[in-house]
Amino acid sequence: MSSLIRWEPLRDFVSLRDAMDRLFEESFIAPPRGWLAPLGAAELALDLYETAEDVTVKAALPGIKPADVEITITGNTLHLRGESNEENEIKEKNYLRRERRFGSFERTIALPGGLKADQAEATFENGVLTLRVPKSEQSKTKTIKVKTK
Repeated sequence: MSSLIRWEPLRDFVSLRDAMDRLFEESFIAPPRGWLAPLGAAELALDLYETAEDVTVKAALPGIKPADVEITITGNTLHLRGESNEENEIKEKNYLRRERRFGSFERTIALPGGLKADQAEATFENGVLTLRVPKSEQSKTKTIKVKTK
C-alpha cells in the first residue's frame, strides 16, 4: 500500500534566517583557512612521521636562512619560529603580482610522548628543515617472541 505525501515546494528552500546563521557561523566562528589567521601559520608546510628509532619533522622553508629559524620543544609541543627578510626592496617597481612572503612565521604542533628532546638534531638542506627527535627506550616498540613448550 502506498501513501500520498503532500508536495510543498518551499520546504526545500533554506529559510533566510538559516542562511544568515550559516553565513555568520562560517565567517566568524570558524573562519576559512588563511582568513584572520596569523601570517605564515597555515602556509608552513611540514611532514611529521615516526620510525622505530625516532620521530622526524620536515618543514619546507624555501629562501630562509638556517640562522633565522628558532626551534623549541617544551614537553610534547614543538614550536617552529622564524623570519624571512627581503634583501633588496626596489621602490620603483610596480608589482603586478607578489606571492613570495616576507615576514615572520610560526607553527606549533604536538609531538608523541616519550621522546628525548635534549638529543634532538636539526639539519637544513635545500630549503628543507629536518628535525629528528630520538625515542626513549620505554617508547620504542618491543617485539616479544612466543616460545612453545
